[in-house]
Amino acid sequence: MTEEPATTNPEELWERLLSRQAVQIQAAFISLNAEEQNAVVAHLYRMLEEAGWHPEQRLSARAALQALSKSLPPNG
Repeated sequence: MTEEPATTNPEELWERLLSRQAVQIQAAFISLNAEEQNAVVAHLYRMLEEAGWHPEQRLSARAALQALSKSLPPNG
């Protein structure tokens, strides 16, 4: 399986980040700079913790955080 190139389209980026496919999640994440990565992680945690997110969105956020767990510093 080949990695798809990084994208600057936010919809495509989030589609990959929330795909529940570790390779796509990791590739999308590493295409971002450190500031963008921090913003993505913060948003994924909000998706898990805040009211109003659909259960499927929560599952996708959890899968993304799990796929990225080795890339994240301790305590997210």
